[in-house]
Amino acid sequence: MLPLRLLTPADAAAFRDIRLAGLAADPRAFSAALADEAGHDLDWFADRLADSKVFAADDGGRLLGVAGLAIPRQVNKRHKGLLWGVFVRPEARGQGLGTRLVAAVIDAARGQVEELVLGVGTYNDAAIATYRRAGFIATGFEARALRIGDIYVDEITMTLPFGRG
Repeated sequence: MLPLRLLTPADAAAFRDIRLAGLAADPRAFSAALADEAGHDLDWFADRLADSKVFAADDGGRLLGVAGLAIPRQVNKRHKGLLWGVFVRPEARGQGLGTRLVAAVIDAARGQVEELVLGVGTYNDAAIATYRRAGFIATGFEARALRIGDIYVDEITMTLPFGRG
């Protein structure tokens, strides 16, 4: 079993590689677009790693899975964390890696925020099941949350409440 680790800005190249792979593999799963992020330099990816906690499974320098935690800078929003960017490469799926990455984000968020939120496409049954097993509950729905070309994606908002501070 590969250990998980927290990425640092020094991991920008490996993070860029897996991030772009995820955006290419399932554009419906991300609010970001491959066309947007592919144009960014490594400094931009390093900044993302500096601003968020991104956990990864590292197989000798090649990242097999990632999941991020973002906590807003705005004081009035710091009670909620965002689980973002969850992706496991196809060859590493079915081994519980996504579950472990989500658990790492939950552990990092606990004690830092009152709740953890995420958005997931209604089509993504595997991801929804993973989040439910981790304790997330559906708290909202947004029709046509994303538009990728001529395809619209409905999203469920899911929340994992921790309680007050």
